[in-house]
Amino acid sequence: MAPIAGSGAPEEGPGGNLRAALGLLQGLQRLGLRQVVLCPGSRSAPLAAAAALLEPTGLALYTCIDERSAAFFALGLGRGQGLPAAVITSSGSAVAHLLPACVEADLATIPLLLLTADRPERLKGCGANQSVNQQDFLRCSCRWVAEPEPTGMAGLDGSRLEALAVEAWRWSLGRKQGSPPGPVHLNLAFEEPLHAGGPLLDAWARQIQGTAPREIPQILIPPAEPPTPPPPPIAACQRLDPDRPGVVLAGPWRGAPCRWSTHLEALIQLQQRTGWPVLADALSGLRGQPQLETVAAYDLVLERADPGLAPAQVLRLGTLPASRRLERWLAALDARQVLVSEADPRPLDPLARVAGQSDAGLVGWLAASGLGSGVFLTGEPPQAPGPTPASLALAAQWSQAEAKAQALLAQALDAQGTTATGCPSPLQEPVLVRQLSRLLPAHLPLMLANSSPVRDWESFADPTGPPRPMHGFRGVSGIDGTLSEACGLAEALGSLVLLSGDLAALHDSNGWLWRPQLGGRLTVLLIDNGGGGIFEQLPIRTEPEGALDFERLFAMPQPLDPSVLAAAHGVPCRRVANRADLALQLAWALDQPLALLVLRTDRRQDAALRRRLRTMAALAGPPDA
Repeated sequence: MAPIAGSGAPEEGPGGNLRAALGLLQGLQRLGLRQVVLCPGSRSAPLAAAAALLEPTGLALYTCIDERSAAFFALGLGRGQGLPAAVITSSGSAVAHLLPACVEADLATIPLLLLTADRPERLKGCGANQSVNQQDFLRCSCRWVAEPEPTGMAGLDGSRLEALAVEAWRWSLGRKQGSPPGPVHLNLAFEEPLHAGGPLLDAWARQIQGTAPREIPQILIPPAEPPTPPPPPIAACQRLDPDRPGVVLAGPWRGAPCRWSTHLEALIQLQQRTGWPVLADALSGLRGQPQLETVAAYDLVLERADPGLAPAQVLRLGTLPASRRLERWLAALDARQVLVSEADPRPLDPLARVAGQSDAGLVGWLAASGLGSGVFLTGEPPQAPGPTPASLALAAQWSQAEAKAQALLAQALDAQGTTATGCPSPLQEPVLVRQLSRLLPAHLPLMLANSSPVRDWESFADPTGPPRPMHGFRGVSGIDGTLSEACGLAEALGSLVLLSGDLAALHDSNGWLWRPQLGGRLTVLLIDNGGGGIFEQLPIRTEPEGALDFERLFAMPQPLDPSVLAAAHGVPCRRVANRADLALQLAWALDQPLALLVLRTDRRQDAALRRRLRTMAALAGPPDA
């Protein structure tokens, strides 16, 4: 019988390759690896066979013919669970297809393991088939890149395989000092012969079948709620005064899922102590949360500068929202600004206005500041005094501005859903977002695709709608991998709604190939506006229009019916004709395992509606006008 994987002396041939692949994957599994996404290939055969042999021990195995889609699917798994999934690819250009997801994982601090098979060192730089410098393809975006044994993985003994797994896992989860969570690349050389025969595989299968999942040593699996480390000393430049008027700007949430509840509780208690209003990004997950007063319409409010809204200090949580108006306001603000990130020490201030930055997370920063000591662990109410009159006055100004903006939106967007002729009103993207923020069930996770959907939700969603987990991929803010990310998130969370534009969905049309393997429920709401609607919101169109072909150069409409493409993949689809039809069709879609709703809009008319809303907000004046 074959020896236990990861133990014993190295051996050559397919047995040695398989033993090494099993030892590495078992080492990662002992640390907490739950899911592997496998792409086809010959050089990666030992890893593929090892993953299949470990399925009975609880390792979930997904297969994908497109490496780019596979990496984005794994990215969705990692974002939803806070643990890295592993992607296995063969050599050559397969590795290059991992770069878009690797870049997103890097900037968005999402754990990800990339295991790529390669030729041994003797075949590098001599013209051997499919031999490229793939060990360098992902290096610029990875936390750690390793080539453990250039002559071949079969030469690694059990202790080195275990050490390799531990190091990769720790780097990916951000447990190396000064490193946030992110992607790790293990470039693994395999010498031929690669393919283990039936007798050897059967012997390993019999050996592994005797190892139940519960018998795998749990040596480094992270607990559900990792203990909060002692807060680091806080520098003077990182301090704010809780008794002076301030504003909290909460950007997209990028912390680990297990940290969310303590983060929310910390923010609630901070607001109770200081009275500072919270300007909550659409992807912050804070809108609609009980006990927390948020400002959602700041993008409209800041259309007109109001000195009465200027604070003495700003606490910025994480990266900036997508609002350019907010950026201009922050850049011009004469106020002390401190930035607190969730375990990301890299510079996150493109405006160069931050006096100090801390990566201790909100809970750690508050404890180090003396504002949260003991409170967040015991759950006791804060004993400190409440907000000062000046802070309450600033909060009241922001509250009035928010109320005025929401009243304006209600008047403009919540009108009766019929035209002057009595026909149901056509769909308009700002109206659609406002309706969806009310219609989608509470606590149902929502992913916003980049470009128009995330910006529209930022400005036009109803803040009185129920709270829900919000997800987006704003690291690079691209449209790469939109459908595949959504499938991975749905698999990790159990259910998900994706709001996407037509080009973003088409750009990742291979994402529909996940349908047969998808266990989570996914509803795709596709805004079909005939091309890149985001460009209609920029001053690109010329007068006269013939001076520049806007449609060809920027909008790029595609002659493809998204419902036909979905049907080719076995995905049921319906079209929403008007506002009145939305609730009924949404209820149908949410009841399907995987469904597509096509929402037809007019991007040019919707861009004009957005401009009118901003003009109305500017003319409305400050809250006391």
